[in-house]
Amino acid sequence: MLAFLCGGMEFAPDGGREWRERVRRWLEENLHHRVFDPTVEVRLILSAEEFENFHRWKSTDIERYRRLMRFIIRHDLEVIASQADYVVCYWDAAAARGGGSHSELTMAHHKGIPVYLVTAMPVEDISGWVLGCTDRIFPDFEQLESFLAATYGE
Repeated sequence: MLAFLCGGMEFAPDGGREWRERVRRWLEENLHHRVFDPTVEVRLILSAEEFENFHRWKSTDIERYRRLMRFIIRHDLEVIASQADYVVCYWDAAAARGGGSHSELTMAHHKGIPVYLVTAMPVEDISGWVLGCTDRIFPDFEQLESFLAATYGE
């Protein structure tokens, strides 16, 4: 099984790493699932120069930035479409402000891939489009983990 971890990165204070690391570790150790963590994957698919400079290029070389973002977008959406068994999405203000999470949820829904959303936000504050792409909503990671263990555990 492959879990795709979706959520804010660009506008998240820690780049979206902390929650993904926790969930990735839990999924690997408890369910023995493979995990696509874009905060890790981006280091694997970009050159050292691209990784080091691409945030700066947003304001200094927009064409180069867009080419690189298009590469990342194609890569991530292809992983969802062709490899992911389910998506875990952490929805917060950073995810809502960005664009990637919306697109990844839409792709998963379009392909019939289950989407499990974790959020502390009131559902009234979440886009109807996003809610329409989800299969289950959890108020915290502990409840998500209980569900995943019951659903996918051995």
